[in-house]
Amino acid sequence: MTEKGETLDRIEALRGDITLVRADAIVNAANSALAGGGGVDGAIHRAAGPALAEACRKLRETRGGCPTGDAVATTAGALAALGAKAVIHAVGPIWHGGSAGEPEALASCYRRCVELAAEARYESVAFPNISTGVYGYPKESAARVSVAALADALSRAPSVVRVLLVCFDEENFELCRAELARRKTEARRSEG
Repeated sequence: MTEKGETLDRIEALRGDITLVRADAIVNAANSALAGGGGVDGAIHRAAGPALAEACRKLRETRGGCPTGDAVATTAGALAALGAKAVIHAVGPIWHGGSAGEPEALASCYRRCVELAAEARYESVAFPNISTGVYGYPKESAARVSVAALADALSRAPSVVRVLLVCFDEENFELCRAELARRKTEARRSEG
C-alpha cells in the first residue's frame, strides 16, 4: 500500500523535552512492569507526579503490567496542566541484534498507541524515540520503523490529526526528520 502524502503530513519531528509538549496524549517509553525507570520513562513519571505512579500500580495489580509491543493508557497526572488527557505507556523491545522480532515489536508499539488515541478520540499524540536509549535499538533503524508504523496506523485513524516525534537528542531528530522527508518525497512521486 502506498503511503499518502497527507498521512505523512500529519507527522512532525521536533527536538525537545516530551514532558513540555502540548498534546492530548503523551507516549511513555515504559518497561513491561510499568514501574517507572530512567530516561524518558523517569522524566514522564517525575513530571506527571504521584497520580501516574498510582495508575500504573493499579494496572500492575489488574493486568500484571504490559507486554512488549503493546501499550496501555492511564491518567496524565500533572501533565494535564499542559493539556494532556492521558499517558500511553508503550513497551518497546530490547535490541538483541534484530533477529528476535524487534522490528515487529517496535512497529506494534507505535501502531497500538495510535489505536488507543483514536479510540479515545485524541487529536494529537507526542511520541519519544521508543527503545533507542537504554534498550539499545539502533537509532537509524528505529526511525525507519517508527515513521512507517505511524504512517500505516494514521491511514486508519483519521481522528488523530497530529503526531509529534519528540526527539530528545540531535541524532534521533535528524534521523526522524530525514526519514519523514524521504517518505514524503516517495509518496508524492507515486501519487504524481
